[in-house]
Amino acid sequence: MITDLCACEILDKEEVTKIRVYVTKAKFRKLVTVVEGIDKNRLAEAAKSLKNALACGGSAKEGAIVLQGNHKKKVKEILVKMGYPGENIEVE
Repeated sequence: MITDLCACEILDKEEVTKIRVYVTKAKFRKLVTVVEGIDKNRLAEAAKSLKNALACGGSAKEGAIVLQGNHKKKVKEILVKMGYPGENIEVE
């Protein structure tokens, strides 16, 4: 049975704006994967889950999650498993 809290969490994830996933170069020409568009209230939780699932380092700041390395092929699958709708996730 779904509680009111769980129902609210599910609705929040469904109302997410576009989540954008892309790879860019950071310091010393190292590749990082950036995930933008996740609600700021859930940013730290999502970052922790992504870092654990991908076995990489990273941080959540300024409204974006920055993961060390090129993980753009795997991030969408993990976000869908976390409950975010796949049609709202754009991988570039």
